[in-house]
Amino acid sequence: MTQDSKINYNKANVKWLLIIFLIILTLSIPAYSWMKNANRDQAERRKSLLSPIIMVPGSSATINRFDSLIAQLNKNNPHPHSVLKVKVDTDNKLNFSGSISRGDNEPIIVIGFENNHDGYSNIKKQARWFDDAFYQISETYKFNNFKAFGHSNGGLILTYWLEHYYSDYSSEIKIKKLMTLASPYNFNEGSMNHRTQMLEDFIKNRKKLPKSLKVYSLSGGESYESDGIVPESSVSAAKYIFQKQVKSFMEITVTGNKAGHSDLPQNKEVVRVMKQYLLNKAKVQNRPIVKDNKKTKNKR
Repeated sequence: MTQDSKINYNKANVKWLLIIFLIILTLSIPAYSWMKNANRDQAERRKSLLSPIIMVPGSSATINRFDSLIAQLNKNNPHPHSVLKVKVDTDNKLNFSGSISRGDNEPIIVIGFENNHDGYSNIKKQARWFDDAFYQISETYKFNNFKAFGHSNGGLILTYWLEHYYSDYSSEIKIKKLMTLASPYNFNEGSMNHRTQMLEDFIKNRKKLPKSLKVYSLSGGESYESDGIVPESSVSAAKYIFQKQVKSFMEITVTGNKAGHSDLPQNKEVVRVMKQYLLNKAKVQNRPIVKDNKKTKNKR
C-alpha cells in the first residue's frame, strides 16, 4: 500500500468513526431525555399522596350513574370528594368532565362507556376501553395506589381488567381494595350447576389477581334469592374467583329500603359499607347488615 493509499484509508476510517459517533450521539440524547423523564415520573409517583376511588357503572348506565351515591358520601363530609368523569367512546376517544380538586387526596373518578351494552363479549371490550382510560389518568395524575368500585357489570369489567391488564401497572400502581355491588359473575344463572363461559374464564384466570387485594362483594336483599334482577347465587359466585387468591374476601348482603338491583347505589347501607371498608379515613357508627349474620373471610 502506497503512502497516499494509507492516508486515504486513514481518512476514510476517521470519516466512518465520526459518522458512527454522530449516530450514537443522536440516539443517546433522546434516550437520556427519556430516561430522565421516566425517573422524574417514577419519583413523582412514589411521592404522590393521591389515592382515588375509581367507579365503573353497569350496563345501560352512564357516567352520571353514581351522582346520588357520591352526594351521600359527601354529605356532612368536611373533606368532600371531588369528581372527575371519563366517558370512553368506541373509537377510544376520552371525554372528560369535572375535575380533581387541589388538595383532595381521595377523589372519585367515574369511568363509563359510550357502548354500555350487556354481554360477555362487550364486557371484554369495555375492559379494554377501561384500560385506555386508566392509562391516561394514571399518567396524568401519577397516583401509586387506588381503590375500585363497580356496580353490576361494572364489577365484571373491573375483574376482567384485573386478570388481563393490571399486570402492566402492578410494579408502580397498587390496587388496594375492590368493592363490587350486585355483580352477576354467573350472569342470570340461578344455579352453580350451570356455569357461564364468563365465570369459567374468571375462575381459570384467577391466579392473575393481585395477592394483596382486599375484595368486598355486596349483594341486594330484596328477597332470599334475588335483588329483583340478579340471582343471589350469581353474585355469590364471586367466591369461586377471589377466595384463596386475594388477601381477603368478604360477602355482605345489603337490605332495607332501595335494596333492589337498580336502587342499590342509592342504598344508605351501601354508603355505610363504603365508608367503613372502602374509603381511607371513614368513621361509621352503625355496622352494616352482613349476610346470614356472618362474614366470609379467607386469607392466604
